[in-house]
Amino acid sequence: MKLYIKNMVCNRCIMMVKSELEKFGLQPDAVQLGEVDLPRALSADEKEQLDKRFRELGFEIIDDRKTRLIESIKTCIVERIHYTEEPLKITFSEYLSEKFHQDYSSLSKLFSEVQGMTIEQYVITQKIEKVKELLVYDELSLSEIAHQLNYSSVSHLSKQFKKVTGLTPTHFKQVKENKRIPLDKL
Repeated sequence: MKLYIKNMVCNRCIMMVKSELEKFGLQPDAVQLGEVDLPRALSADEKEQLDKRFRELGFEIIDDRKTRLIESIKTCIVERIHYTEEPLKITFSEYLSEKFHQDYSSLSKLFSEVQGMTIEQYVITQKIEKVKELLVYDELSLSEIAHQLNYSSVSHLSKQFKKVTGLTPTHFKQVKENKRIPLDKL
């Protein structure tokens, strides 16, 4: 049985969900961002109790097909931006169309209706959070960050960063305040 879980955005989320499943006496076959494979189906009572516990932890079991698709799109974007070092060689629209075997315009329309923002806005938000993370780590130059996140230039990254945060990347680095936003709050 496959469960789809909302708000799983990092490896700690995977560990926490797996731990909670084990506390319920369930040994998952696999746990990954947004998805859990269980060896058996859950009873309605088990599913309700598990969902209640997950909600206490900031997660949620998703039953609706549209919501599952939206969460899968979000998970896919988060994985590409935050956990994949290799730059994407195609646009996000092409990538998502191929991944979900659907026309991008229909994915985009559904995403906008449910999320209240476009896929492009969501991608930009995630990219800016990744830029913030990399700036705080202070291991890469702005040029290296721009390349890693597939920006056409440092100038483009800087303009987008300022538009979203109100600060230039250099000023953000100097401020040294924690202005990052947890991924599950985006």
